Amino acid sequence: MNLAGPVRRIGLTGGIGSGKSTVGARLQALGAELIDADAISRASTAAGGAAISAVLERFGPDFIDSDGALNRARMRERVFADPSARHSLEAIVHPIVAREIARRVAQSNKLCIVFDVPLLAESPRWRPQLDRVVVVDCSEATQRRRVRARSAWDDNVIDGVLRSQSSRAQRLAVADVVIFNDEDDLDRLHRLVDRLSTSFGL
Repeated sequence: MNLAGPVRRIGLTGGIGSGKSTVGARLQALGAELIDADAISRASTAAGGAAISAVLERFGPDFIDSDGALNRARMRERVFADPSARHSLEAIVHPIVAREIARRVAQSNKLCIVFDVPLLAESPRWRPQLDRVVVVDCSEATQRRRVRARSAWDDNVIDGVLRSQSSRAQRLAVADVVIFNDEDDLDRLHRLVDRLSTSFGL
């Protein structure tokens, strides 16, 4: 692994409810450039987003809400029931996300860039681009508890989201560094990230 170059590229991933976004925010606060692929994806399917016209053409007006944004609840039901719909949506959104990521990298003046990528383990194209992969990990029971408290989703929805993501074992298999975050202790998590950040030049 080569971390001697002028810019360190860190991949950050973790399952839903793991605390990945909290880790990303902490690294950003410590001076990293944070590029959140999921946030870029959501922006592309917000009202006026770059993906909306293609979503409307592919899926029809029932999948666009009254504000002109992607109807996320309806799309979630569709992709859980029909995996091909997920592939169709990804074919629309992923190129938009990739272009925006490339634009932000080109504009960054930071020596450490953190790519927050929920589906990093599922996408083999990512690993060769990264110097190190950090996985934020916790038990499935903790994931369920946190998502239930945060989003008030029922177990069927949570089951569907967990099935749509890589397994815990798959994420751990791509990790260079694992942050185990099974405790609801923000100070402890920040201390772990602060210690790790020094190896990223932060």
